[in-house]
Amino acid sequence: MLLIGGVVAAVVAGRHGEDKGTATKTVRGVIGSEKADFFADPDVVKALAAKGYTVKVESSGSWAMDGLDLKGYDFAFPGSQAPADQLAAKYHAQEPLPRPFYSPLVVVAHRSAADVLAANGLAVLDGQHRGTLKTGAYLDAVRADRTWQQLKGATAHGELTGTLYITSTDPETSNSGALYLADASYVANGGKVVASTADVGRTAPLLRKLVSVQGAQQSSSDSVFRDFVSGAGNPLVLMYESQIASLLIQQHTANDLVVLYPDTTVNSDHTVVPLDANGRALGELLGTDPALRKLAVRHGFRPQGDAAEFVSAAVGVSGYLNQNLTGVRQAPVPTSQVLHEMTRRARG
Repeated sequence: MLLIGGVVAAVVAGRHGEDKGTATKTVRGVIGSEKADFFADPDVVKALAAKGYTVKVESSGSWAMDGLDLKGYDFAFPGSQAPADQLAAKYHAQEPLPRPFYSPLVVVAHRSAADVLAANGLAVLDGQHRGTLKTGAYLDAVRADRTWQQLKGATAHGELTGTLYITSTDPETSNSGALYLADASYVANGGKVVASTADVGRTAPLLRKLVSVQGAQQSSSDSVFRDFVSGAGNPLVLMYESQIASLLIQQHTANDLVVLYPDTTVNSDHTVVPLDANGRALGELLGTDPALRKLAVRHGFRPQGDAAEFVSAAVGVSGYLNQNLTGVRQAPVPTSQVLHEMTRRARG
């Protein structure tokens, strides 16, 4: 049943022998794949065990969680508030829902691609490894079916061919893919959140182009991220800032990489849906325990309520990250019902 529902990986935390003596409660959950490395981190396992928890998790696309049978689970942990709200309504979870950390969406690019975008007014580079994607200009290029070959300077780079597009995940199952459409629809709708049938119809042709040009899409942001890091696939990829920040904070370098922050983006509020008291206690612990907050930052997440924690941890890689999100506008996300209709129309 879990495989049918979209589970793509399984991670078990707390099986190390040295932790069994302190962990007293076993808590089971379904998480977005972007958090799998966090829960698999031995230091996270130890920090949870020190508080009396063994946490066992399985990964799923955030929107695919709604199709799972969560009986016997203590919590669900999708990648943003919209799928969390849907799950909370379905399972009658008590509000407020814990939101321990968040991450903005970014576009990662190979250096050659970033240079060409900047030369054609689609991006502004702040240095060798960081810049801003001009969302409106990019969407205009998509509407016009622009190709890399039509952009000044692209012919010098043999890998830049074909239609210009950003790779994202499947918006029907994955949170980051759905938030990509939320962001694009907000800009396309004149800086207003899509809230009506008319708004959906007006933005649908553009959203369909954003999705259809990609062909088959993956259901996991973790898979898309690993493909990019390995050098495979498209030179422009949408992902969570936490994914690239984790790589940089732990390895401190990524030579052929530019992080582009869309000038209008969406924050992914990683939200815990408690299915019982143990799930709520764990969700609150993730947001309040100093050791766990520090470990969340190590994995690239921005803890709620204290921007300084992330800025301090990322000081060594500030050439890649916009630590204070300067010049980045946050777009609101449509309701779950509207977002589902947008993704349905975008998928055709």
